[in-house]
Amino acid sequence: MIGDRWGVSDSEVSRPYPCDGFVTAPALRAWRGVTVEAPAEAVWPWVTQVRVAPYSYDWIDNFGRRSPRRLLDLPEPEVGEGFTASGGRRLGRVVSVEPGRQLTGTVMGAFLSYVLVPAGNGTTRLLLKVVMRANRWAAPVLSVGDLAMARRQLLNFKLLAERRGR
Repeated sequence: MIGDRWGVSDSEVSRPYPCDGFVTAPALRAWRGVTVEAPAEAVWPWVTQVRVAPYSYDWIDNFGRRSPRRLLDLPEPEVGEGFTASGGRRLGRVVSVEPGRQLTGTVMGAFLSYVLVPAGNGTTRLLLKVVMRANRWAAPVLSVGDLAMARRQLLNFKLLAERRGR
């Protein structure tokens, strides 16, 4: 599918993700990944802040509000709480969490898993998989749209985690 992979290896695509257990026979499957020059414990707090802002293109998906550029004093995510926010409005819900390792949520019919994999030398692979039961004709369009937004989000998390690690 067009736009289904960015920054991931074949082994990262073939590994299991928590979101896989929530959608049988998804029409949309997309994988994204980035290497962060910081340990997982420095990356995790930024990933959990997806609960308060999208960290993508704020002018599009946050109604012009800037996603926080400093860490907030948030508790660990819990199953059932809001998964993300846009323009200050809560969206979706957390469906699975392993603190420091993975955060999975659902929003607008999609299930997303952020997975942190220590990669040695103090680096972390930040992986994202998105699955959705969608119309097979709409799936390619959704995949390309998600690619642009998810890429920006992961690069923002990378930048923020690396800046804090210095």
